[in-house]
Amino acid sequence: MTQSTSVSKGGRVSRKAKKNPDGTMSIVDHLRELRTRLLRALAAIAVTTIIGFIWYEHGIPAWAIGPLHVPRLPSLGEILKEPYCSLPPSARATFSADNECRLLATSPFEMFMLRMKMGGLAGLVMACPIWLIEIWRFITPGLLKNERRWTLSVGTIAGFLFVLGVVAAYLVLPMGLDVLLHLGDSTQISALTGEKYFNFVIALILVFGLSFEVPLFTAMLNLAGVVHYEQLKDKRRIMIVVIFIFAAIATPGQDPISMLVLALTLVVLMELALQFTRIHDRRAARHVSEWEGLSDDEASPLKVAPSSIPAAESIYDGDHKGIAGGGDAHPAGGSGPIPKPSPVTAPTRAPSASESPTPTPSPAPSDSPTSGSHHAPPAAVLRRGPRSWNDSTGDNDGKPGQDTIQSSSFDDVL
Repeated sequence: MTQSTSVSKGGRVSRKAKKNPDGTMSIVDHLRELRTRLLRALAAIAVTTIIGFIWYEHGIPAWAIGPLHVPRLPSLGEILKEPYCSLPPSARATFSADNECRLLATSPFEMFMLRMKMGGLAGLVMACPIWLIEIWRFITPGLLKNERRWTLSVGTIAGFLFVLGVVAAYLVLPMGLDVLLHLGDSTQISALTGEKYFNFVIALILVFGLSFEVPLFTAMLNLAGVVHYEQLKDKRRIMIVVIFIFAAIATPGQDPISMLVLALTLVVLMELALQFTRIHDRRAARHVSEWEGLSDDEASPLKVAPSSIPAAESIYDGDHKGIAGGGDAHPAGGSGPIPKPSPVTAPTRAPSASESPTPTPSPAPSDSPTSGSHHAPPAAVLRRGPRSWNDSTGDNDGKPGQDTIQSSSFDDVL
């Protein structure tokens, strides 16, 4: 991203950052964009905080537009003290002349600080669409399409679970206070200060809200392949015990009502997460290859049994004559069965031009009882031994006039 300078008609210099075609940015450009996003988010939070500061003392009256009737919205102060004021008068101290339920302040700045805390918290909640959009626009360019989809889905589910936890904490708060403030009411009477009461409520809300995110975290670990359903199934009882211990320690009031509500809700959510991991593992098992579950030092299974090979079809036609049989090498039309090859004959040596024909000698008289004529050997005879070709008509094994071919496997082939 580069920066360009332009001069307006009024003489004012404006600097606009040009975006690179490939979407890359330098570190300075990233810091500049981060500063812009933070300033926008802080400006929105500041405006909504002012609205929350005013809303702390003044509720929004009821109004109606045609058939639509909107009831009165109580002030933030009334919403904050509602769980405490729902207790019976015998469980809380009342120091006002009109016997109105109010929180106790023991320092000059306690009222102002409580109002600022409630206004800031309300402003943060009311401005959440703006600062969430700014965060999303800052991180979106660095994410792929599937990463954007997963981030948006996980963020939406996480926000819903946190809000569900906040609502559950607010509903459990009166019952928890009722149990805690009646444990020693015969000896003491409660007079809660605004600061301690606010800290107690915020702690309970955060515990419930963050605890409701544990099932989502478990499902994400399963999607990442860290944990599986079989592992969680074997440790289900241990998980339930751990959840009850966590609920007993994490709830700020240490009352059994808050502990039981938090523990039972977490058990139900964890069971839903377990069923999600079971379905996901079952679907993933259908697409897992045989070697994906093996470690690095294990060999993958091989299929040693060869598959059956079909018999080859004959390329010859029984009715077609080969070359040796007088058929054509290429049938008419350029297609058809390939002719059979002609049989291989024994090689013969043709006489060269320099060689002159040798007269055939007359056969020598023989004393053998067999009568008959004896033909002269050819000029070249194929022999087996030191000499491959014998051009002479000399003796063979001391018997002149007889040159024979020794029998061998090679002769049989020929």
